Amino acid sequence: MVFTPRLAAATFVVSQAAQVLAGVQYPVGVVNSENVHSLNFTEIFAPYDADMSNEAWARTAYNGLTTFARAAPIRCFGADAETEYDVAVIGAPFDTATSFRPGARFGPNGIRKGSRRLGISRINVPAGIRITDHLDVVDCGDVPMVLTDNKVALRQLELANAALLSGTSVHSYTGKSIAKDGKFHPRVLTLGGDHTITLPLLRGVASVYGPVSVIHFDSHLDTWKPKPMADSPWLPGEEIPVSHGSYFYYAHKEGLLAPNNANIHVGIRGAINSWEDYEDDHKFGWVISHAWDAEDIGWQGIVKKIRETVGDNPVYITLDIDVIDPGMAPATGTPEIGGFTTREIKKILQGLAGLKIVGADIVEVAPDYDTQDEITQIAAANIGWEILGLMAKTPLTE
Repeated sequence: MVFTPRLAAATFVVSQAAQVLAGVQYPVGVVNSENVHSLNFTEIFAPYDADMSNEAWARTAYNGLTTFARAAPIRCFGADAETEYDVAVIGAPFDTATSFRPGARFGPNGIRKGSRRLGISRINVPAGIRITDHLDVVDCGDVPMVLTDNKVALRQLELANAALLSGTSVHSYTGKSIAKDGKFHPRVLTLGGDHTITLPLLRGVASVYGPVSVIHFDSHLDTWKPKPMADSPWLPGEEIPVSHGSYFYYAHKEGLLAPNNANIHVGIRGAINSWEDYEDDHKFGWVISHAWDAEDIGWQGIVKKIRETVGDNPVYITLDIDVIDPGMAPATGTPEIGGFTTREIKKILQGLAGLKIVGADIVEVAPDYDTQDEITQIAAANIGWEILGLMAKTPLTE
């Protein structure tokens, strides 16, 4: 067994997790901040046994590796566990909670491929920033997630994310950190994966910063409330598992979201089953900006609405690539026409400069549906680059 000493706050041994989870229906957070330095990733990732995912990179292995925007590759859960950084990029190859077209498990690899012309050391001209002037960004590779059990796979991601967040960032800043413990922690940019992964990621972020305002770019609400149905295939009393359409219901239920409707959906345009879906959405803490707002109030109006909604709260950005029109991003599981252009999404993101971005994810990229030009993967990669720019611009201080 290989124990990694740096894996800190918000973790505990798998054997304890198994005991806690016995008889408890998922989704339930498995993070316990009282147990530190005890997580054994060799055991957690055991189904991948001999994949050498915890061995150090040899210097000669760097050539040819495709990392996100040329960030340095490190073994965050093994040989490089003591290495400090400001932002960790991880992949979450998970798509077994999707409702239509699967394939987002290949999203992390596709987004990295789409980022090959980008570089964290290159200047983003409209944003006026070079990421590496402010942040040390590394690529930790993909989190091994089992393919046959969603509960276990999401738990693996939750524990991995919590371990990354628990460290100390390279840079510290003048002023008090907004983290509950007053320290400066790394941030995580996650490449999905279907949208269900946002739930375990929010658990880790909330453990460090408390409830956060979420800016949710998507064509669908994703606040569906699971409820028994007369013709349901589930037996009476059986759990309806969390999916990429219901994870925000659980996030609200677990107290992960900022109160007082300080969370916002942006780009919504999908069909709903009942007007009750909108009523529930408001009860669960959300404000809605529809895709057609781009025509009615322009990108500036959308930015204004976002900023008014989230205020000065810590912010988590989650972006479903289907917020982009399928003419520009076809490779996704649930495409909806009438979405944003890539130019509009870049302008909206750049308009969020100054917000305290504590973490982010980009999800639902399914490369097998892409064109040979890789346009969806390139769009997703550029969005990730813009988000890193937002992180670089604003330290997490009060």
